[in-house]
Amino acid sequence: MSFQAYIENIRAKTGKGPDDFKAIAEQKGFTQNGKLNPGVKAGEIIKWLNEDYNLGHGHSMAIYALLKGTKNEKSK
Repeated sequence: MSFQAYIENIRAKTGKGPDDFKAIAEQKGFTQNGKLNPGVKAGEIIKWLNEDYNLGHGHSMAIYALLKGTKNEKSK
């Protein structure tokens, strides 16, 4: 599955896009000024997204990649 397909599936399932998740991550203290805080592990993001949005591992890792900065909204 392409990265864009993950993002589209996440939006369909949750009604939220990358900017929404970035804002929520900032509110929850996972990020600061758009950057993942040091020490925040993928497992914490996966747990949050599973509990709050019922996202699985792959979809959660896509959001983690966005928060970490290794992918962006235009990544394939």
